[in-house]
Amino acid sequence: MNRLFWRFALLVLLAIALGSCVIYITFSRLFGDPLEHIARDQAAGQIFLLQQYIDKAPADEWLPRLNKVREVSDVTLELEPLSTVLPALPAARRAQLLQGAVVMDVGGKAFYRRVDGTGARYAGSEDDVIHAQNLPIDVGQALRMEAIRFAVIALCLLLPLGWWTRAHGRSLAALSRMADDFGQGDLAARARVNPASSIAPLAGRINDMAERIGSLLEARKHLLLSVSHELRTPIARLEFGLALLAGPHAAGQPDLQRRIDAMGADVEELKTLVNELLSLMQLDHAQDLPRMPFALAPLLRDCASALCGPAQLSTSIAGDLGELRGDPRLLARAVGNLLGNAAKYAVARVALSAVRDGDALRIVIEDDGPGIPAEQREQVFAPFYRLAREHDHAAAGHGLGLAIAARAVALHGGAIAIDDSPLGGARFTICIQP
Repeated sequence: MNRLFWRFALLVLLAIALGSCVIYITFSRLFGDPLEHIARDQAAGQIFLLQQYIDKAPADEWLPRLNKVREVSDVTLELEPLSTVLPALPAARRAQLLQGAVVMDVGGKAFYRRVDGTGARYAGSEDDVIHAQNLPIDVGQALRMEAIRFAVIALCLLLPLGWWTRAHGRSLAALSRMADDFGQGDLAARARVNPASSIAPLAGRINDMAERIGSLLEARKHLLLSVSHELRTPIARLEFGLALLAGPHAAGQPDLQRRIDAMGADVEELKTLVNELLSLMQLDHAQDLPRMPFALAPLLRDCASALCGPAQLSTSIAGDLGELRGDPRLLARAVGNLLGNAAKYAVARVALSAVRDGDALRIVIEDDGPGIPAEQREQVFAPFYRLAREHDHAAAGHGLGLAIAARAVALHGGAIAIDDSPLGGARFTICIQP
């Protein structure tokens, strides 16, 4: 809310400042400089004294009255040659002075006016100018009054704006919390917004969308769970039947034994698929996981020792990895899946390394296989996704291992990145920030 308010407040203040500048420029063009009008109003008494007392005197009394005013007034009244004053004035002011008008000098707190244009006051009076100085002009006071006026206007605008942004900010915060909770797997999360809020219609539509998404995800979850559980029953029956066939009936019949072994392998593959589906469903709907401290280095060494295959495995596990809070079984599953994936596609080499980079843990698994095209590196973490190439169809698997690994790492607060390995194949980097 504070950020929203201060952004609006800055816009309001800038708008007021811009409006003030526009008003000043417009008034200056249409009616003259407003500051000069203020100075003329503040010097109105001296101008009135000059025009109604001194100028009303007969010709022979004009100078004596000027001297009387000099004696009793704090204002300095000097007679200066017209030829000296004209060069000091702007061109527009010169014309006004020559026509007999009072020309204000706001900065100097003074004004100029010709004595007369005909020489009727005294000999040579047409060539003299009255220069009144030390006038009681205080433009700063007028500017301070204007500043107070605009401050009051700004305050009257910002108070209701602050009230509105406070209510609006609460609604936005509720919407943001709902989005965070929903994104973390809480499908029951909904935005609770005051019906009078300006974003209530948006919150309602987002709640409706969340309701539909939640229904779809729940239906998908129940479907996969039901299918997985229902598959276990026929798989168990197949295993039992194969166990019976593998008894004395298969003795001395190599062809039958090979078929039984092939069917057994297929059943094992189905069991693996069902177990991986169930594991993926559990991870997809897990909002949190049990957290316990465990040592990283022994876990990674166990994962490396469990790797099977013809590829040569090289390890470089730092001794200062320390501990991580989480589920060791789940993290070991993720690392094991990545190592198994690397071993399936490697030509001869697989490498595992782990280091601490400040607070972050980096686990790197790479191979010298065909690699993964850059445009498909995000897609390989999707369930059942397999690259359309011969290597992938030749390798066993269902496209669930990387999906399970990515979800397991995400539950530990990390992510998996893919790039090219110096060995020639793909490099998977697990980065976990505790």
